[in-house]
Order: sequence, then C-alpha cells, then structure tokens
Amino acid sequence: MTTVRIWFTKTGEASYISLLDLQRVMQRSIKRSGIPVWYTMGFNPHIYMTFANPLPLGQESLVESVDVKTELEQVPLEDWRQALDRVMPLGIKVTRVTLPQYKAEKISFARYQLRMPLSAQASVDAYNQLETAVIQKKTKRGHKEIDLKQALPRIETEQKENELQAELLLTAGEGNNLNPSLWLNFMQEHCGLNPTDVSVLRTALLLEDQTDFR
Repeated sequence: MTTVRIWFTKTGEASYISLLDLQRVMQRSIKRSGIPVWYTMGFNPHIYMTFANPLPLGQESLVESVDVKTELEQVPLEDWRQALDRVMPLGIKVTRVTLPQYKAEKISFARYQLRMPLSAQASVDAYNQLETAVIQKKTKRGHKEIDLKQALPRIETEQKENELQAELLLTAGEGNNLNPSLWLNFMQEHCGLNPTDVSVLRTALLLEDQTDFR
C-alpha cells in the first residue's frame, strides 16, 4: 500500500467550505477523476483520507494537503495531479501530488499572510504597545489561558499599494495549535479591529526546524 499526498489551494469562496463538506468534495472529485485509490473496509466503505491541519472557515491557504492510499507500487504523480485538478470546484486547485516525507504529526508551525486596510495600523499600534494579550483558548479539556504576546510580541506591517500586509508565524499541530482567529478576536475586543476587514492566507506549513512540511 502506497500513501500519496495531494496538495491543493483553498481560496475565494472555497475558503468557506467546512472540513466536513471538504471531505465530501474530495470524495466526489477523486471518484470523478478515476484515480485508483484505496477504500476502507466494512459496512460503509469510503475513500481513506487524512487532512493535515485543516483551517477554520473563511481562511485561505496555498498549502492544504490530504493523504490517500493506493495499491499501486508506482504512482504517476503528475497524471494524478492533472486528473484531479480537472474536476475540482472553483477555488480549489491541485498544485502537486507527492509521496509524503513526513507525517502530519511533524507539523510544528504555520506561516500566515494577513491583509488589512490602511486604517488598521492604529489597531496594530495599540496591540504593539500592550505588555500582555491574554485570551481564553478552547481545548478538549475546557479552556486554557494564553498570552498572545509570548507568540506574537509585535506585529510588523508593510504597506503595499492601498493595504497593509503582515506575516504571522504561529505554532501549529495537535499539541499546540494557535490560529490567527485567536489574534483577530483579541484585536476586535481590545484594539478596535474588525476581523471581517482582515483576510488570512496560510502560505506554509513547517517542521520544528522551520523547514517545509513535505
């Protein structure tokens, strides 16, 4: 059995597809593509799929991935990419198909690009002047208090044309996952920033040494 990793972008309207619906989209698209993937056994067989670090609704990504399995020993990776990309809905583009080098559990960080109006600079400045930025993060065991300043002591912005851009590097993975939505919620409550004015794009998934997850 061979594991194959399908990489895809999730942008525009597709960013509002929930994980459950994304699973359905992928099931349908894989079936339509005709690629020979492995199905689970049992009463209700379905395509084996494992998504790496899925995003919340409304956030875009250039580095989404899903693992499938096949009984093929030699997988025509580019043929698979083309077959899959032809049947994907708007906003989902298959960028590459690879043989995994690391398991998803190895993901330790994620990099995000934030885009916001020029008027957001005042809110960012207010955040940068704070000594602490304590939030309540929901966990499987309840709620946990986190100081965002430990992960994001300062937000540096850059003006590009008529907007501000910022880059965030946050911990990711099952053990310690921080998402930009936590920062945006804090900014709305304490610094007057409207989260709907900010677009979030994930640009990289990284290992512990901050090299690319592959």
